[in-house]
Amino acid sequence: MAKDTTGVALSLLNNFAGSKIADQLKLRKPSEKLVYSATKHGFQAVALASRQFKSIKKLTKPKRLETPKEPPKLFDLNLTEEQQMMRDNLSRFAAEVIRPAAEESNELVATPKAVLDQAAEFGLHLFSIPEELGGVAVEKSTTSNLLAVEDLAHGDMGIALSILSTVGVVNALSQWGNTEQQNKYLAAFAEENIPTATIAVNEPSPMFNPFDLQTTATKTSTGFKLNGVKSCVPQLRNSELILVSANVEGEGPAVFIIEGNLDGVGAQDDHSMGLRASELGRLVLNNVEIPYSAKLGDDTFCYQTFLNYAKLGWCGLAIGTCQAVLDYVITYCNEREAFGEPISHRQAVAFMIANIEIELQSMRIVTQRACSRAENGQDFSREAYLAALLCSEKSMEIGTNGVQLVGGHGFTKEHPVERWYRDLRAVSILCNGMHL
Repeated sequence: MAKDTTGVALSLLNNFAGSKIADQLKLRKPSEKLVYSATKHGFQAVALASRQFKSIKKLTKPKRLETPKEPPKLFDLNLTEEQQMMRDNLSRFAAEVIRPAAEESNELVATPKAVLDQAAEFGLHLFSIPEELGGVAVEKSTTSNLLAVEDLAHGDMGIALSILSTVGVVNALSQWGNTEQQNKYLAAFAEENIPTATIAVNEPSPMFNPFDLQTTATKTSTGFKLNGVKSCVPQLRNSELILVSANVEGEGPAVFIIEGNLDGVGAQDDHSMGLRASELGRLVLNNVEIPYSAKLGDDTFCYQTFLNYAKLGWCGLAIGTCQAVLDYVITYCNEREAFGEPISHRQAVAFMIANIEIELQSMRIVTQRACSRAENGQDFSREAYLAALLCSEKSMEIGTNGVQLVGGHGFTKEHPVERWYRDLRAVSILCNGMHL
């Protein structure tokens, strides 16, 4: 019934957009834009309603990815052969597919489906799914995940966030999901038509604290009842599965698995200055009833570690985007001439570019150190905090200097540094909402 109603409404809207009346009233362009938006949201609603998650009962106990049997005694930054191959492929994809689509995606406030489909062919999510459930993962690969995030963000941070929102959910289910959750949800991501998923942690409140959540999970006789609002959730309207953080009275913060078609789950556009391609949305939970089994993990779940992985994910996005800024301003300043010579010959310009490289390398090393400890099963809370603090501060500085180096052109949309500046502003604000 919902599908038929959506189709009739879209048909009427489309007919009006092509009519002479629309021209006479000068409403053709607004109506065409409305048709595009309604079509996108209409098909999203149909897709969410049609997905049914079913337990395949392959596992008898949760499957956890192992840490390396012999953790290295030294912090080694050298890439393995597999990591180098992955980086080569993803770098090419970022340069040839993501970067050319970035400007249009920013204007449309959406990542093209063709880009998402091509990204899915890389199978990044499969590297976090155990072999028993159709994936290819054997050991934890936090460092490899960081490298992938960095390479995708070098193309565009907003599109990268769209691609990685699903991967983040897969990582969380693999890390903490219990037997029932892995059989029911994690296995679905190993199929051909993988669901879109996302994580909702941030809330529209001043000085947001992820440990002082306004979203609540009230215990009932059959499970929990969720109420609250989440903000800046990537790919929300497309998501069939959402991990939501909420405060349980007497227990503190927890994470819950929400299916997108449940009663009481609402999605609104959450317009933002940056990350427009990631289609940020506002999740509204109104008495959403879920069973006890929807609470992520068991007694081994650690909310602090969940947030630590999110911080590393945002650090990876910051590093990749800052690298794009550095690469761009080096070329620009070598080609841009003033008073008969390239502006890179000016000491002030050269020093500013050198400082970008210094700060970028510090961001990269501190973040890789945290990922290395996480991958080897060591406590990485301190390293994740330091990485997030450094990347939040320095990425904004690098974005500002990138615009400054391009001069007046950097303030216009003629050059991508303007978009990168807006995207990088999100790092210090949203670094609790993505899982690596």
